[in-house]
This record gives sequence, C-alpha cells and structure tokens, in this order.
Amino acid sequence: MLKFEAVDYYLLDDLFTDEEKLIRDTVRNFVEEEFIPIVEDCYMKGEFPGHLIPKLGELGILGCTIQGYNCAGLNSISYGLICQELERGDSGLRSFASVQSSLVMYPIYTFGTEEQKQKWLPKLAKGEVIGCFGLTEPDFGSNPAGMLTRAKRKGDYYILNGSKMWITNGSIADIAVVWAKNDDDVICGFLVEKGTEGFSAPEIKNKHSLRASVTSELILQDVKIPVENMLPNSKGIKHALMCLNQARYGITWGVIGAAMACYSTALNYAKTRIQFGKPIASFQMVQEKLVYMLNEITKAQLLSFRLGQLKDQGKMKPEHVSLAKMNNVNMARKVGLLAREILGANGVAAEYPIMRHMNNIESVFTYEGTHDIHTLTVGRSITGISAFV
Repeated sequence: MLKFEAVDYYLLDDLFTDEEKLIRDTVRNFVEEEFIPIVEDCYMKGEFPGHLIPKLGELGILGCTIQGYNCAGLNSISYGLICQELERGDSGLRSFASVQSSLVMYPIYTFGTEEQKQKWLPKLAKGEVIGCFGLTEPDFGSNPAGMLTRAKRKGDYYILNGSKMWITNGSIADIAVVWAKNDDDVICGFLVEKGTEGFSAPEIKNKHSLRASVTSELILQDVKIPVENMLPNSKGIKHALMCLNQARYGITWGVIGAAMACYSTALNYAKTRIQFGKPIASFQMVQEKLVYMLNEITKAQLLSFRLGQLKDQGKMKPEHVSLAKMNNVNMARKVGLLAREILGANGVAAEYPIMRHMNNIESVFTYEGTHDIHTLTVGRSITGISAFV
C-alpha cells in the first residue's frame, strides 16, 4: 500500500483554524491506524466494522455539530473535515456517521421533544445506540412525497404500515426515524424502536458497492408505537428533506476524501512505476490525468469550504447543497476512473483502494438525491421553472 499524501494545492490549510486542523488530523490518524488496515477485508467479506462504533463516540464524531446532550458542538467546517477523513477510508464508515449524525440525531434534536432529546441524543452520541433513517421506499426514491407508508392514529398509539428500502444501518439499528403519512396525509417522523412487534429490518446482501456498510429494508406490519414516539415538530416532506440536506452537506466533503485517496495512490504509483526505462509520471498523458484530478479536487475543496461558511452563517440554501453534491460526487467518480487507468491492471487489485472507492461512489452518485435530481434542483433555482414534472 502506497503512503497517503495530503492534497492541498491551494493552501486551504491556511484558512482552517487550529482547532479544525486538530480535529481533522485526529480523525485522519484514527482512520489510518485503525480502519484502513482492515477495510479491504471488511469490504471483501461484506461486513461493517461495528467494533469501531464506540471509538467514533469517544472521538466526538457522532452528532458533532449538536450543542449539548454530550455532543461536541463543532462548526460545519470541522464536520466536513471529519467526513472527508472518514470517507478517505471508505464511504461505508462516513455513511454510518452521516446517518447517525444528520439523519437520526439531527431530526430528534430539531423536531423532537425535550424528553426525546434527553432520552436518545446522549446515547446516540456515544454510539451506545445506533439509528437509521427510513424515507426511501421501493417505489418512491426521487419522489419521496409519494410514499405509501401510513401512520394511523388509534387512541394513544399510531399503527404504522409500509416498507422502506436502501436504509443504511437498518439491520443494526436500535431506533429508526421512519417517515409516514398521518390521517391528514401530512408526512411526519416517528421513532420506531428495535424489537417492536411487526417491525423488522432484513439486510440487503450481494452488493457490489458499499460492501463495508449495512444496507437494509425496513418492514412495518401493524407496528404499534405510542403517540409520544412521534416527532411533534415534523410536519411535511420539507422537514424530511431538511435532514437530507444536513447529510448531503457531509457528502460533499466526504467524496473529496475518496478522491484524495485515489489521486494520492495514482500519483505515488506513477512516480514509482517504471516502464520503458522511466517512471510513467514522465509521460505526458499520465501527467494530463494527474493534473485533471488535482484540478477537480481543488475546485471541490473550495466549493465545500465556502458551503461550510454559508451553513454556519445561516445562508446555505438547498440548491447550494445540490450544486456541491452534484459537482463533488461527479468529480470523485471521474477521479477514481482516471486513477484506475493510471494503475492499469493493478487498479483492480485489492492491494490498492481504487476499485473499492469507485464502486462506493456509484452508490453515493445515486443516494440522497441522484445527480439528475440535483441538477434539476439547481436548474429550477436559476430559471424559476421546475422541470420535474
């Protein structure tokens, strides 16, 4: 395995605070020492390294931007750098932290009661409890408002029926934030606990992507939950999408990490791989690929940095997130492809992380808003015309 080299061509480090750099370097060391040595084996076996979850809690990674409730209260740049370093290891690790933080803890913190916050957030922050987020359905992905899952009020309980698909952490989750339509056809969030009668979460196997991550289906058959398990301030699909925008923000940084890993590997390989009596880095076509990769990574870094500033200033709009998610994931996809070209046949070997990152990015390209949907979201914002229907 070739040594990772940091990618910072435009000296972005100069703009980070000492605290932000310390947080990034701490997570980088954790990933380098405890995750990267085992990730290829986890990927090949199709297993998530669950033993690392308590360590994520100890490092303050889970729910790190939340104030109080044993959470770190970090700014958005710090959270972005954490996602970058986790995904430099593997998209599966970043996905776990992203779901736990942005799709479980965030909605409880934002839409829940004080009792719900006190009950769940400290345990989720420590990794003592694992959560998942149930929005996507088998027939409703890009159009979640069309969901079929229902929550019918029966006295002091709700009865939930429906199913969710492609749910990260589902099979290992202790609690699921499930979105369903109530009797008034309003989409609301509900906390469904593991072990509740009628609730199951079978794992989806035989994936070619995100193999070091747990992906599941959620099945709800007459699931009876108390009224107090509803998130009372969640009203409408807008609130579900607010959660997704938190996670999408992390993705814009995370995929930079995957791209950095591919670029660094390709650069080091090109400088040491000898063909025709000299390193292949001396050939013009290889240099063109390396420059393209660096150029795109640098643009993505600047885009996410500015997005983080806007987020902390309260100026970030959904279309800002869409532009960055669309651009950065597409960038990582292309960088992985070029890295594979530079490594030639070795690019498909498990000795190098290239193919693993390439396969993972194919899922990231689709989940939490496809590339096309984010493109149309930006298109609507600049033209004032919706092309969705």
